[in-house]
Amino acid sequence: MRQTQPPQETSAPQENSPPPPRTSPESPASPGPSTGRLVGVDLARALAVFGMYVVHIGPPLSATDGVAGWIRYMADGHSSVLFATLAGFSLMLLAGRREPKTGLAGRQARARIAIRAVILLALGTVMAMEYGGVIILGFYGVYFLLALPLVRLSARTLAIIAAAFALVTPQVAFVLTSLLTPSVQQSINTYDPLRHLSEVGLLDLLLTGFYPALTWMSFVIAGMALGRLDLSCGTVQKRLAALGATLTAAAYGMSVLLAGSGALRSMAEDGPSSGGSGPMPLDSASMPSAGGSVPDLPASMLLTAGPHSGTTFDIIGSVGVAVLVVVGATALMDRLPRLRRPAKPVIAVGTMSLTAYVGHFLAQTAFSTPAGTGIQQSWLPLILYVLGAILFAAIWSRFFRRGPLEYLLNAATEPARHIR
Repeated sequence: MRQTQPPQETSAPQENSPPPPRTSPESPASPGPSTGRLVGVDLARALAVFGMYVVHIGPPLSATDGVAGWIRYMADGHSSVLFATLAGFSLMLLAGRREPKTGLAGRQARARIAIRAVILLALGTVMAMEYGGVIILGFYGVYFLLALPLVRLSARTLAIIAAAFALVTPQVAFVLTSLLTPSVQQSINTYDPLRHLSEVGLLDLLLTGFYPALTWMSFVIAGMALGRLDLSCGTVQKRLAALGATLTAAAYGMSVLLAGSGALRSMAEDGPSSGGSGPMPLDSASMPSAGGSVPDLPASMLLTAGPHSGTTFDIIGSVGVAVLVVVGATALMDRLPRLRRPAKPVIAVGTMSLTAYVGHFLAQTAFSTPAGTGIQQSWLPLILYVLGAILFAAIWSRFFRRGPLEYLLNAATEPARHIR
């Protein structure tokens, strides 16, 4: 079974701003950052897309070393976290950039978010029928619904909530997972319509899946906080860069200090799932489907910080990495504008990340491309997929403002205009 890491969607696989010099189509009337900032965010989305390709199509971590091994390790978990963080950022494009939309505009924005959430949940369920629980789109739908009450909060308040979630939810998830007996799982899954359609049900979406909302909302809310900031401001960029570096060093350093040298080890190839960034103990991806037994995990796992471990240290460190990527891409585009033109084909991938995400799964099926498993040792398929995505996005963006699936998603939210 293959595994990522959004999707964004949205963020991550989802609709976002088109290439420069246009501004974001999702918030045309809202005051916002400079075009350079949006270009930087699109570049970050493209990097998340390529990170997902590395996980899905590239060689397994055990078959890599040196620089290649470092790239493969960083893609495990971090690409999906970056997608989730950018998903939260994209919510702010809909709900209002620096200032939240209120009144009629606010109600319509929330309706658009809700419609997108339902569509992503439905699309994710359909794709999970074929590709299993590694599809992140359904999880995005849940994230968006849970984030609706937060879209009017300030950056400071959102940051505090994200920090609280990071400190508390891993421990809550550990306790709930420990109490989740096979009989309880079976009972819940029996009455879950989503579980009857695919292997991803409500329990998976909230607690036991690859990207459970309970712990992953920290990333989404952190992205929402970023969306409320003016990333085009040099002072903001410097402070965020310092914050990202501090979070990364402190979380991973403390984890190694408390749990030993193996604290940051990737568990991507410990279990039966292949080509993914799991299984992960607290995110419970290693749990068998269809009501299998929950593994008896030691409490010491809460001190680790490996990709997808779902611990407090993992969440804080991963948020730090995501912040560094977003700020770094933004600063690069702002301070070296001459790079925008040669980088435009790559940036175009970020403007249609939903299309790139869904498309790579369909292409893998159509071309029978091996997933990043033990039998896949070559980097050539990955390189071809990356080049193919860049070429398609570059050509498409010359004629259209949005990617094909982004167009459909935007059209589906048009009924929100009738909200009064």
